[in-house]
Amino acid sequence: MTPVRRSALLECLVADRAGTSQQGILTELRRAVLDGGVPPGSPIPLAEVAEVFGVSQIPIREALKTLVGEGLVAHRRNGGYTVALLTAQELREMYIVRETLETASLTAAVHNATDTDRAAAVLANQRLEQALRDGDGTAYHRGSRQFHTALTAPSRMHRLLHMLESAWNVTEPVQSMVHVSPVDRAELHADHRAMLEAFLAGDVDRLLAVSEQHAARLNSVIATLPRDTGLLA
Repeated sequence: MTPVRRSALLECLVADRAGTSQQGILTELRRAVLDGGVPPGSPIPLAEVAEVFGVSQIPIREALKTLVGEGLVAHRRNGGYTVALLTAQELREMYIVRETLETASLTAAVHNATDTDRAAAVLANQRLEQALRDGDGTAYHRGSRQFHTALTAPSRMHRLLHMLESAWNVTEPVQSMVHVSPVDRAELHADHRAMLEAFLAGDVDRLLAVSEQHAARLNSVIATLPRDTGLLA
């Protein structure tokens, strides 16, 4: 008999961090999925997850229903819950959504940015530079999101930023930047540097132009992600 493999999700959960409240369980399940340690398609066994948290299956099921609505978890009748598995087309679509929302926020971000905001963008870029030097794809992936967030957050367009965060979350289990080549990461980061320079200079037109160039390059890179890794449906 083939042994049943333990779900990767169970290894990533930190029950002490969540407690037993409904919101705490939801937050911890979401964190585990977004951190990238649980591959798309991974099963989410209700009974075992409930055991980890020391609760019944009811709050686990309710939390998973919320994550289904967020696009992070999939559910099939009689098939249980799994970490959502995107098709290549769906992944491209989500990157288009991200690009559209980010572009809509950048003009306001430049106009509203404070010295604190600009310092946060510089720091985010420094972390990306360090990840590149270290050849750390995981750190670069996380840092890339932090960098883009640093450029868009000053817009103070809170509803739009919430939608942008949700779009980012849907793509997170794929961990795209972990799986691209070091050469591609370096080219994408050249765009980041140019975006930062325009942001700091308050040059909206230049920022939007470089952002569009970056999105085109990113879409080309995403299209080359390997299809035989199980990351995509």
